[in-house]
Amino acid sequence: MAIDELDAKLLSLLTTEPRLGVLECSRRLGVARGTVQARLDRMIARGVITGFGPDVSPAALGYDVMAFVTMEIRQVAGHDPVADRLAHIPEVLEVHTITGGSDLICRVVARTNADLQRVIDQIVEVQGVLRTSSVIALDTPVPYRVLPLVADVPRRVAR
Repeated sequence: MAIDELDAKLLSLLTTEPRLGVLECSRRLGVARGTVQARLDRMIARGVITGFGPDVSPAALGYDVMAFVTMEIRQVAGHDPVADRLAHIPEVLEVHTITGGSDLICRVVARTNADLQRVIDQIVEVQGVLRTSSVIALDTPVPYRVLPLVADVPRRVAR
């Protein structure tokens, strides 16, 4: 699904100022309110826009330690049963299946390094997890972002 330049501008605007309303977006982009609403509806329906929720900082909630935990799992039932069990651990923020020497990688948070050990112990207790390895993130010099991709899509499609 390709987006055009107007979609890219709308996504950029809402990413940088997520509290803007449709009317204000239309004013800033110089298009009709109905055009903005139709573009938003289309991008939601096609899965380009996946949510409008606030970005919450785990550190602001007292979770100052972030780590990545890789897991080797028992392959009998596949990844889904393990991922479903990991989803019940509040400190597990994401789970991805991966290639290489491990099967899954999780982004987890904890209040302290000692608390991280507790989280890892909970992960190891999950049925199907055979082995884990973890690394603590010291800093996030490039946080999660999609605007460079959004800006590049109209240019790439035009080529």
